[in-house]
This record gives sequence, C-alpha cells and structure tokens, in this order.
Amino acid sequence: MGGTFHSGRLVVVVGPSGVGKDSLLAGARAVLGTDPTIRFPRRVVTRAPDLGGEDYIALDEASFEAEQARGAFALSWAAHGLLYGIPRSIDDDLRAGIQVVVNVSRAILPDLRRLYANRLIIGVTASPNVLRQRLEARGRETPADIVQRLARAAAFDLAGEDVAMLANDGPLDQGVTRLVSLLLEPGQSGAERENLRSPKPDGTGTARQA
Repeated sequence: MGGTFHSGRLVVVVGPSGVGKDSLLAGARAVLGTDPTIRFPRRVVTRAPDLGGEDYIALDEASFEAEQARGAFALSWAAHGLLYGIPRSIDDDLRAGIQVVVNVSRAILPDLRRLYANRLIIGVTASPNVLRQRLEARGRETPADIVQRLARAAAFDLAGEDVAMLANDGPLDQGVTRLVSLLLEPGQSGAERENLRSPKPDGTGTARQA
C-alpha cells in the first residue's frame, strides 16, 4: 500500500451482502461513466470469469498472490473464500485529482483511513425483509448462509465524519440517484452532508435521505 493522498477523493462503498452495492455502482457508472473526473475501477477477484454481477478482473489464486507480491494492489482483502484487490492505478488517478469510486470490505477501513486522507465511506443498508428477499432471489446462498448473512447485516455499523449512510430499500433508480448525489458533493464533511439531508428549522431546507 502506498502513501497518503490528498488530491482526488477516494469513495468506497461498503455494506452487507445483498444490499445492492454492485447494482448501485453499475447505475452510478451509467450516469457518470463519461465524466473524466470520476473513475469506477474494476476489482480483481479470484473467481471464475463471467459469473455475472459486477464487472471484475478474474485471476486464479496463484496469479493473484503473485500480483499482490509485486505491489499491484492499492488495497486487498480476503472474504467468503475469495481474494479481492483494488488496482494500484487508483493512486495515479487520485494524484491527478480524479475521484475514484469502488466497492470494498469494511475490514480494510482502518488501512484505508490511514492511507487516504481525502475519502468518503458510503455505508449501504437495507431492511432485513428486503435483504432476505434479495439473497433468496439471487440463489447463491443456502438457507443457512442467508441466516448468517442476515445476522452480520444486523451488526453492520459505521460511524465517523467520513461516513454517509445510504438506505437502499426502494427501487434501484432511487438508490442510484442518492449515490450519484453523494458523488457530486466532493469536499463536504459528514456534518455538512447531514445538514443537506435535514430540513432547516424554518422549513426552507431540502430533506434528502442519502
């Protein structure tokens, strides 16, 4: 992992399995993908290619570990029996003032906070009923897996001035609109974003749940 970056903003999307992170990112990419100031890098994952979901770079485990050993990843982690990496090229984008948006594990947030000063952590949530329906619909988990994922989701909690929460219970286009609005608010603190989401005492403010 590299040094601390202060130019472009690193935006990471985190949340339990099934809350819709990949769908939200795909929607935001469709809206903002031609903007030269925003980048949505592909993750490197040790799963077979073309399995659907996110657009990822597939590597076998030995190739991933070789890439990791030569410093090819800015951030990396293991989850659910797979290895994940964020390409080192994001550091060049950040130095150039580009905003980088990527889906990561919350397990790497301590490292991320140490390495990247200009950052936004977007925590995506969904109600237990919605989450159960999504997990059952995608058909990748056993009933026991779903119970475990729901338990982990119930314990999901984020806090800090660098955090904005996004409730993704409704239609996908609503969630995408909320995500895009957060990406277009660079440089605002958590308190400032919360102020934007809350109506002013005189009723003139805009209430926007992000």
